[in-house]
Amino acid sequence: MDELDTPVLDDHMHLDPLVGRGVEAAETFADHGGTHLLVVNKPSWHLLEDLPDGPEDFRRVFDLTVDVVADASDVLPGRAWPVLGVHPALVSQLVEADHDPESARELMQTGLDVAAEYVADGPALALKSGRPHYAVDDDVWAASNAVMKHGFGLAAETGVAIQLHTEGGEDFTDVAEWAEDRGLPAERVVKHFSGGRLQGPTKSVISNKDDLEVAVEADEPFMMETDFIDDPDRPGAVLGPKTVPRRVRWLREEGHDDAVRQAHVETPASVYGIDTEATLQ
Repeated sequence: MDELDTPVLDDHMHLDPLVGRGVEAAETFADHGGTHLLVVNKPSWHLLEDLPDGPEDFRRVFDLTVDVVADASDVLPGRAWPVLGVHPALVSQLVEADHDPESARELMQTGLDVAAEYVADGPALALKSGRPHYAVDDDVWAASNAVMKHGFGLAAETGVAIQLHTEGGEDFTDVAEWAEDRGLPAERVVKHFSGGRLQGPTKSVISNKDDLEVAVEADEPFMMETDFIDDPDRPGAVLGPKTVPRRVRWLREEGHDDAVRQAHVETPASVYGIDTEATLQ
């Protein structure tokens, strides 16, 4: 397929080197015009035989992601970067396994501490945290917010961005303020799976046409993602690896070249400090 003559970044994709398509999904992305990937580690319970119970379990998950990202970079015109952290739904997994919310919080914060080592030492670009996107008890909600705030502090200390998995909605100004209170600029907080409108963090828009049309009309910083989960039992979920390149073509056909540059060059530079043009071969 013809190249797009622009960087094309998928801001949030999973690659599963154990049971999923792994690097093959990155090749599909590249074959359709994709150039750069931010690869987020899958939830730990998807990659481990059991729930994590200490730092070394998180290291195993992160190492799997770092390795598959290195392989993905080899097949991309640009490169891939790891985004490492703790999926917020782990709190529910732990509570169901007889942890109390406070011990679940402590373990999840330990996982973020380990992820921050990977950021500080080089292989990882950003952190990942958040809070459940479903109803939970008040004490679980409080523990989840404490984990997320801990992530903000770590991102501020290491000078990186943090991606959030949260409930839906458009107003997250309070979350952005929590980050800024800990020294992390709001623009370096990225709400993954955003719609086209968002207050507070930077939006990473799920690449449906309707949501992208709203994001373009809003004329604010945004990025594009698929949240491809690389699960053989759910092929193509959430969106397939071809989607972002296809949406970039569509946006350019609609005359939205400025929005494409915003999503794939300018916003990644301001949020993550990456240069998607200089890193093209």
